[in-house]
Amino acid sequence: MGFQGVGVESNFITLLRPLEFFICISTTDSATALPVLPLGVLPKIPVPPLKQTLDTYLKCVQHLVNEEQFKKTKVIVEKFGAPGGVGEVLQKRLMERRDKTSNWVYDYWLEDMYLNNRLALPVNSSPAMVFPKQTFRDHKDALRFAARLIQGVLEYKALIDARALPVDFARGQLAGTPFCMEQYYRLFTSYRYPGLKTDMLKVHMNAVSSAPEHIIVACKNQFFVIDIVPNNKQLNETEIFHQLEKIVAMSENAEEKQPPFGILTSDGRTEWAQARETLIKEQTNRDSLALIESCVCVVCLDEPCGLQPSDTNRALMMLHGGGHEKNGANRWYDKSMQFVIGMNGVCGVVCEHSPFEGIVLVQCSEYLMKYITGSPSKTAKLTTERDLAPPRRLLWKYNPHIQGLLKASADRLQRLVNNLDMDVFKFMSYGKEFIKKQKMSPDAFIQVALQLAFYKCRQRLVSTYESASLRRFQEGRVDNIRSATPEALAFVKSMTDEKTTFSDSEKMKRLRDAINAQTNYTVAAITGMGIDNHLLGLLKTAKDLNMEKPEIFCDETYLASNHFILSTSQVPTAVEMFCCYGPVVPNGYGACYNPQSDHIIFCVSSFWENTETSSAVLIKALNEGLLEIRDLCNRTGAAATKPADSSQGPSQTHKSGK
Repeated sequence: MGFQGVGVESNFITLLRPLEFFICISTTDSATALPVLPLGVLPKIPVPPLKQTLDTYLKCVQHLVNEEQFKKTKVIVEKFGAPGGVGEVLQKRLMERRDKTSNWVYDYWLEDMYLNNRLALPVNSSPAMVFPKQTFRDHKDALRFAARLIQGVLEYKALIDARALPVDFARGQLAGTPFCMEQYYRLFTSYRYPGLKTDMLKVHMNAVSSAPEHIIVACKNQFFVIDIVPNNKQLNETEIFHQLEKIVAMSENAEEKQPPFGILTSDGRTEWAQARETLIKEQTNRDSLALIESCVCVVCLDEPCGLQPSDTNRALMMLHGGGHEKNGANRWYDKSMQFVIGMNGVCGVVCEHSPFEGIVLVQCSEYLMKYITGSPSKTAKLTTERDLAPPRRLLWKYNPHIQGLLKASADRLQRLVNNLDMDVFKFMSYGKEFIKKQKMSPDAFIQVALQLAFYKCRQRLVSTYESASLRRFQEGRVDNIRSATPEALAFVKSMTDEKTTFSDSEKMKRLRDAINAQTNYTVAAITGMGIDNHLLGLLKTAKDLNMEKPEIFCDETYLASNHFILSTSQVPTAVEMFCCYGPVVPNGYGACYNPQSDHIIFCVSSFWENTETSSAVLIKALNEGLLEIRDLCNRTGAAATKPADSSQGPSQTHKSGK
């Protein structure tokens, strides 16, 4: 649930891969060629032992439900896992599925996580990367930036198409493992088609398509096509700039203005599917849709929105464009990559999440930022220009019924915009260097701090989602790290209990226990031993066999355990930028974090309509908790380094939570 970010495997090393079957490992002054494992040689994701998953499931939920409910759940789980029981039948089928497929969980997971979800893509599903604020002197400056970005996109796509992209290798937990690169190949070739009951993710492979490559540019809610390779020669940066200038001029022609059809893609998936069925009755609309659905990417030239370009406002503009009165209709949310260039310098990228995880978004974004700020434009001094055909405006046929659909979509997007409570917080007191000095994993440390913050707000822990990369396996996506561990609960109680006083050494022991539990669960999840995908596979297998839904999956505990009130993801960047996304449930929080050496960026989201949640309140608790944990580490560290004959007694007892 929620944004599938990079998780704890976000740090990775890259080895240059100039050819399909060779990796170049750079040394001081020479390179060694090593054979690359083809995709099929990466291991298949395992099916965990049934008993192990059921035991872990019970451990994960026991402290999150009341005693009576847990007793009921324990009986149901034991019955499901009994010898000769339903669980064993389903497990056997899953093992057979593993033998026959490259990744037994991939299709099940994709449908459950994305394609079956009927919620609107903006806020609920599509994350955004917010680029550094740009300073444009005028609109030409903004278009130069856009042209350079498009040129960077084409270069990055050429690396992907040539299979020359650096291969990712794991760092951090279980470092050195090669990662599956398949997600990169879907970056510019994917499109999510809306469906009445379930969406379809389609990947347009270049080898199959004979159509010339093109990009779609959105400007003032109008859509335009730029052919990338006119007359078999790719556009240079200057030519792209001039095409963008023409688009801006064309968009100002009031007589040719079309209604804002992009707003339909911001709607619920069933509503958009129904509207699309109406649209495609007209050939003109089918032609326009076909061009959008086969483009490399969408580039959105946004109007100034009238808001201060704070981190929070920039995040909001990326996530939903500010609604139909601002730039909310200047989008096409079904396309996997939408680059936003605001005339006021608010820039970033919105991604449709079903084809790939956060690391692909990060890698592409960092490449583009380095490309833009790197060497000066190679084409700026070109004097000879081709006589190019102008960009083409996409045309639509519509009637009063379709205009009614546009208004309904605009109203629903506005409700979503008004409901989103987003707060971007830069915690400046310390970053991952301080955490590493405590000999702790920064990711595990921050996850425990998030549990402490939530407990401060609500006096309980709830089902928590943190994405864990499965890319060490063929076609691997993610599983869930369940961060609300019993050990985390023991620690947060020691920090907040007003009645019982805990010594610093006891608090520190509980902190280390919580971080170790988090790290151990992480290792299990990234090696294919998590419980969420396995339980999903068992549920889907029962459905495939037309069995009655097993009782374990109807149980209140299972339903609550999959209602992720805290949806979290680590998305670290090497370039100044940050990622954001919305909550995945109405009464939940989205919490994306980017640990840097001396600070941590948090993007916390919730919904105003829910009175239980407040992004500002959670951030206040998070700030307090991070400072309290730092002070605890400093006190115990200082106590540990005092001479043995010190006149001080044992470590001072501090009242919890103070």
